[in-house]
Amino acid sequence: MRILIIGEGGRESALAAKLQDDPRITKMFFANGNATTDVIGKNVHLSEIKELRDFAIKEKIDLTIVGPEAPLVAGLKDEFKKHDLKVFGPAHKVASLEGSKAFSKKFMQTYDIKTAKAEVFESYNEAKEYVQTQQYPLVIKASGLAGGKGVVICDTLEEAEATIHDFMIRRIFGDAGIRLVIEEYLEGFEASIIAFSNGEKLFPCVAAKDYKKAGNGDTGPNTGGMGCVAPSPEFTQAHYEDFEKNIMRPTLDGLKAEGLGFKGIIFFGLMVTKNGTYLLEYNMRFGDPETQVLMALMENNLLDVIQDCMDGKEVDLKFKDEKAVCLVMCSGGYPRNIELGFEIVGEDKLKYSKLLYAGAIRKGDKVVSNGGRVLNIVATGATYEDARNKVYEDASHVHFDYGFYREDIGKF
Repeated sequence: MRILIIGEGGRESALAAKLQDDPRITKMFFANGNATTDVIGKNVHLSEIKELRDFAIKEKIDLTIVGPEAPLVAGLKDEFKKHDLKVFGPAHKVASLEGSKAFSKKFMQTYDIKTAKAEVFESYNEAKEYVQTQQYPLVIKASGLAGGKGVVICDTLEEAEATIHDFMIRRIFGDAGIRLVIEEYLEGFEASIIAFSNGEKLFPCVAAKDYKKAGNGDTGPNTGGMGCVAPSPEFTQAHYEDFEKNIMRPTLDGLKAEGLGFKGIIFFGLMVTKNGTYLLEYNMRFGDPETQVLMALMENNLLDVIQDCMDGKEVDLKFKDEKAVCLVMCSGGYPRNIELGFEIVGEDKLKYSKLLYAGAIRKGDKVVSNGGRVLNIVATGATYEDARNKVYEDASHVHFDYGFYREDIGKF
């Protein structure tokens, strides 16, 4: 079986590492891949959907797994389907649940999915007038894709007006910010649940806890994720039952009612408050770094799970009775102006963890930093402390100039 995995982050490394020992897989390709996938399979430098389609046809790819959101939102599944190419992921219209926060918010409201109250704006003046009448804090979101960074919690009117100006006038996220979702602020803790879809049912994984802020103690700017633990230590059975009743089931009902059934992944970004569990957002693909901890805990054969979903079969997900911790090491300046091109050393000194490269490439016999989130260090243990100690002990041996990481991942 020949597989193409699209993406170049730690998520794709985790998927590759989970799949690499399956004897049914004869070849894995990665577009564009990284320094981990380059060892597991073959990296190919492709970006346009037509290039990916032509490559899949030429190489007789049996299954394509899409990591990042952009290709799905751009319609990769739709194009591949025209040529009978199998893709584990949704078509463009379903991917819009992630690609357009305005579309997803309307979907949530239509199907009574428990979410924050919100309004959508396409007019700069109307958005400014609206925030003058609201209580604070207030959340402003760019409707389009902004790499996980297009969400601002505004504590004051001045900050809200500045954010609207940045998004709609300065266009700091390009066209992603010309349409806004402005919603009430929910206070609580966040959790993430990734579910597999077979087109008729959803099969959720254990909940994970992501660390989005760049600095210790959840300070600094938002990032794509500085680390993750699973299962989430705060997410109880009662929280799960609330999620299942008020979020997952009505989501499935809405997908069926809209004719949006798909075979792939749906990621629920949740906020748990004193009034229950609320849906913040959908992602229509594997999360990063959530995938790294989930793959470390999953007992199932991943290819079996994907094929069963593709065939519309039931899936019985099983996870180890352990804790997993993922630490993300980043380039200096991340998430803003990043420093690139520095040699990474110390991988050979890891004793307890698995190193998964993300924004890193091989140059000759060296591995060098090539992105904001450079690498992941992942470990499991009987307790969070056990897994955490393994990760940080091994992280102390890995180095590249200006690299940094949070020191409080998995610390409770």
